[in-house]
Amino acid sequence: MTAPAETFRPHVGVHLILIRDGNVLLLRRANTGFADGSWSVPGGCLDAGETLPEGAAREAREELGIIIDRADLTFAHLCHHADPDGQIRIGVFFTTTRWAGELVNAEPGKCDKIDWFPLDSLPGDLVTYVRTGIDAYRHGHPFSLNGV
Repeated sequence: MTAPAETFRPHVGVHLILIRDGNVLLLRRANTGFADGSWSVPGGCLDAGETLPEGAAREAREELGIIIDRADLTFAHLCHHADPDGQIRIGVFFTTTRWAGELVNAEPGKCDKIDWFPLDSLPGDLVTYVRTGIDAYRHGHPFSLNGV
């Protein structure tokens, strides 16, 4: 008889694909220790006790100063990926075109710029798994693997 497999629980991240006029909002990371200088979508770690939509809405408040109603979030994509350090993660992407408030860089210590980019013309220095997630979303693919 073989030994049972060890239970594995990867880190879960929540990510927002905010769309306006065919463009996606990206933030340039700074002073975080991960992919600094690269563009990414708003997002972060799911906190203990949160649902995925709650976490996505919280990240929007923290990073952009906007309010997103959970009912306005649509599941967009799930990416099973590995960070450059080899840590395995699950990235859950939500999309929306609706929010309340003015977009601002609410975490200037972690982000040095926010900007809109055409969905079909993303910057070259985009975090790899985020590019995978956005491209898969654009093509209607709900799941991808990146680096695993």
